[in-house]
Amino acid sequence: MGTVKEALLVLEDGRTFRGESYGAVGTTVGEAVFATGMTGYQETLTDPSYAGQIVTMTAPHIGNTGVNAEDDESRRMWVAGFVVRDPARRPANWRATGSLDDELVAQGVVGISGIDTRALTRHLRERGAMRAGISSEGLGQQELLTRVQAAGSMTGADLAPVVTANDPYVVPAVGERRYTVAALDLGIKTATPRHLAALGVETHVLPATATAEDLLAAGPDGVFLSNGPGDPAAADYAVAAVRGVLDARRPLFGICFGNQILGRALGLGTYKLRFGHRGLNQPVLDRVSGTVRVTSHNHGFAVDAPLDRPTDTPYGQVEVSHVGLNDDVVEGLRCLDVPAFSVQFHPEAAAGPHDAAPLFQRFVDLMQEQH
Repeated sequence: MGTVKEALLVLEDGRTFRGESYGAVGTTVGEAVFATGMTGYQETLTDPSYAGQIVTMTAPHIGNTGVNAEDDESRRMWVAGFVVRDPARRPANWRATGSLDDELVAQGVVGISGIDTRALTRHLRERGAMRAGISSEGLGQQELLTRVQAAGSMTGADLAPVVTANDPYVVPAVGERRYTVAALDLGIKTATPRHLAALGVETHVLPATATAEDLLAAGPDGVFLSNGPGDPAAADYAVAAVRGVLDARRPLFGICFGNQILGRALGLGTYKLRFGHRGLNQPVLDRVSGTVRVTSHNHGFAVDAPLDRPTDTPYGQVEVSHVGLNDDVVEGLRCLDVPAFSVQFHPEAAAGPHDAAPLFQRFVDLMQEQH
């Protein structure tokens, strides 16, 4: 293994943690956040929504199941840095094709291990998500702090064009093709087109800056807005595209960042949460059916909409369809006069619970109704 390299984690308010280097040796800065999933570290690392973020895993043991080629949610790891308490010394899983440590090194992800992740998480819960830096190449605390404080904020960050596919591609339906969907890739996860494919949907994935004309060019039965990183207030191009889709009254379904973009297209505002929701165990009330779903989350921004009444928009009325039970955050929108709906959580849930998977069927039902 060679000698263990020391690593330093510094938050923008000066709080400092000392541990050991994990993954690639180097220096990185980003927004410090925490994810509460007990499983699914590979899906977390490769989820484009985490671009620009240093992710702290609250589960203490990470790397136990190694890595494999099947569980990646995109073409690479996107996290700016990775913080774990107790990395596995060796992976033990029949699906593993390598170790997490080696994969972090191969993809250049700078991490730190052996720190008190509970203390760090409590700090972020009290003070809010903030910028941070990790260094394992001998930088001093003050030098790293200076770099952190000079770094850009997540507020106003336009990251969807950074993580999106450069070229359009198609994910075919499994079995008979029933519908065709155009998906706006704001940071899409591979699990999403897979869920649609299982329902007989062929998905045409287009880059983040695709216009409404681009999305509607092939005459799709519906349009999907993906999850993604950054501040929805910075993505005016996506808002304009969604307004064009709403004008065409094409069935529309959005997830996570897509929910925020639909909200903006309807004229609602968005705002930054203090420390966001990231994990696999968030209770959400589905107000339409009156049921509670345990859901997978990854978001730092939310839609600003009244919970007690529908809102009048240029596209008719919209109501809040889902509410987070921990803090009353808007977790879904349902348009009453145009065929559009969205949720803030991840029904494809890789990794995570499958309570919300029927939402893909609801999208298919909406396309069926419009035919």
